[in-house]
Amino acid sequence: MRDQFEVRSWDAAGRLGDLTVPRAGVTVRTPALMPVINPNLQTVAPGRLDDEFGAEILITNSYIVYTTDDLRERAEEQGLHELLDFDGAIVTDSGSFQLAEYGEIDVTTEEIVRFQREIGSDVATPVDVPTPPDASREQTREELATTEQALADAARVDTGEMLVNAPVQGSTHPDLREQSARTAAASGHDVFPIGAAVPLLNDYRYADLVEMVVAAKRGLGADCPVHLFGAGHPMMLALAVAAGCDLFDSAAYALYARDGRYLTVAGTRALDEIEAFPCSCAVCADHTPADLRGRDDERRERLLAEHNLHVTFAEMRRIRDAIRRGRLLELVERRARGHPGLLDGYRTLLDHVEQLERTEPAAGDSFFYVSAESARRPAVRRHHERLQELATPDRLLCSEYDEPTHHSYDAVWRLRPPFGPFPRALASTYPLTATVPEQTDTAAERAAAAGVAALADANPETQITVGHDDWAAPALAALPDRVETEHLGDLDWE
Repeated sequence: MRDQFEVRSWDAAGRLGDLTVPRAGVTVRTPALMPVINPNLQTVAPGRLDDEFGAEILITNSYIVYTTDDLRERAEEQGLHELLDFDGAIVTDSGSFQLAEYGEIDVTTEEIVRFQREIGSDVATPVDVPTPPDASREQTREELATTEQALADAARVDTGEMLVNAPVQGSTHPDLREQSARTAAASGHDVFPIGAAVPLLNDYRYADLVEMVVAAKRGLGADCPVHLFGAGHPMMLALAVAAGCDLFDSAAYALYARDGRYLTVAGTRALDEIEAFPCSCAVCADHTPADLRGRDDERRERLLAEHNLHVTFAEMRRIRDAIRRGRLLELVERRARGHPGLLDGYRTLLDHVEQLERTEPAAGDSFFYVSAESARRPAVRRHHERLQELATPDRLLCSEYDEPTHHSYDAVWRLRPPFGPFPRALASTYPLTATVPEQTDTAAERAAAAGVAALADANPETQITVGHDDWAAPALAALPDRVETEHLGDLDWE
């Protein structure tokens, strides 16, 4: 059992946690953003990241330090924290990115992990092989074997209090991702980065990304903090957290600023196309787009990077607040409307609702129905499961309205899309206190019909009638054949 990571609360597969980093003497609140610092090119000085942006942890590349004489000499003499002027936790990558880009690096796992300890890294990384998406199973299996050997090699190094990453690879093969995750979890290492995600992120393949994460999570225990390598755009953070990721490294803030691009939670915009900033961060409050365009390249790049950090850290705070309130999936639904790829990703996540439901809290702040996808959320599925435990009378009316004035049923239950039927005594319990639109959509009606079907399956002797208000034909067709229907306009409400 890993004692350096404690989960404090859940929402879907997202969680609030505390990651203790003993060598740094800090505890990082998760989910957390780790700004990427290039030791040769610091767009925003690391010393500003804590006080001005709230960073508790950052990531840099130990291979660049290792292969750059001046940096290596200074790191060995001063230590990484003094070199970067950062008091929080520092994670170091190993050169795996360079390996993926150039096909070869001049260092072994044991050498680079030992070097990471010598320069004062708090979380080290072995030399794994980031197999790209869509690779063949044969290639993926071969490279997985290399990654597994790297984990074993890292375990032989005396790392002291330094934590060690155990990367999870497997390309876009869910079963191999799960297998890799199980091997990583059994390695005795501490943090679990999901690798080779960047090509999927660059192509907006969020559905494939979700499948990758969900498969990895099946192989990892609840005590395994999960880092999604290369993910740092604010638009996709809520989705990734809901899928179960805890740590994110963002180079996007600097890379996009270099290209004159401005990050928002709804996507990326070119500075040249912005008339007024839609943001109230310190940069946007003190400057206009025209002002930034008139600055020299270095100043403009730094100010854009600062904005990009502000908006990304603000989104992370928003996500943590949503988890505390049990509203994470509502935030995901709002973000999913910002890009078709995100909507695909969210719908794919809901395909795994059974996996999400295992960690979904039994109660929450409230349930807001904000899109058709709300009908597929874990709270709806859980209600359908609980319906099977309820005792029913011989003749039951499930009504969208109140109880009719005159009727011959033994009981009248409330029928509320998307949940379906429930005894009126449960009306004040979560999630049945949900706020839903007055104009019910087909997805909510179909979900309610699924609830009726669950009740009917569990009570085959009960005669069930559904009193509905103009349900769509697909919803009525989803009801079991033996369930009768009544239009509410035909019942006696006097």
